[in-house]
Amino acid sequence: MRVLRIFALLAIVAYAAIVAAFYFSQRSLLYFPPRGYLEKAPNKRFLEVPVTTADGLSLKAWYAPASSKSSTIVFFHGNGDSLLGAAQIAEPYIRAGYGFLAVEYRGYSGLPGKPTEVGLYNDARACIEKLIASGVAPQHIILYGHSLGTGVAVQMAREFPVGGLMLLAPCLSIASLAQIHYPFLPARLLVLDRFENDKKISHIHVPVLIANGAEDQLIPPSHGAKLFSLARDPKEYHSIPGTGHNDSFEGFTPISLDWIAHACPP
Repeated sequence: MRVLRIFALLAIVAYAAIVAAFYFSQRSLLYFPPRGYLEKAPNKRFLEVPVTTADGLSLKAWYAPASSKSSTIVFFHGNGDSLLGAAQIAEPYIRAGYGFLAVEYRGYSGLPGKPTEVGLYNDARACIEKLIASGVAPQHIILYGHSLGTGVAVQMAREFPVGGLMLLAPCLSIASLAQIHYPFLPARLLVLDRFENDKKISHIHVPVLIANGAEDQLIPPSHGAKLFSLARDPKEYHSIPGTGHNDSFEGFTPISLDWIAHACPP
């Protein structure tokens, strides 16, 4: 019995150590910021825009003004992407005449600071305020989030009277997603940066487009379908066949361009 008690105690200590390691390292498990900054955007239409956040960080965004359409798309990338990836996603929208603002987060692309949920909201808020100050009306802004960026987009849709919200590969929340990936831990209770889309989406009163890659192995497509059920009308949902988490952009682009044309104000 004494040996069993010792083994039980060791198991408890080991499990507690695993829980503690998860808790204290969780942001390194959530954010994967590329460090290098590309001094020149690959598309000559992009302008580098300096942005100062409410908490005093000096960041940069890339902005291509609208050429023939009234709307500007504000893009929030996922946890391992960067301005370079955002610029490549922007190409079809720029060709169609829309404006495109690629938001970059603190700690990403060589910018100062460390990413947190509150920090990313500050970064996004500063970029949108800069865009509005440049003369783009809030109702002509379409927010577009991918993966982790959907949490930023949803929060900004609650704060600004934008024209529409597009979510590609959204999760219900980081807490619910963490519980799926770490089922042996009380991950749902330990998560600091929660990005609770499921609690916020019903408070958004603009047209919503939600889509998932049907074969997404990182964020279950059921998350997008559930989020769609929680959203208010008008709303639209698409499952993109044969695509996963990071290869669904090509299938989403024509869907989103059509949706913007018919669902969002001119």
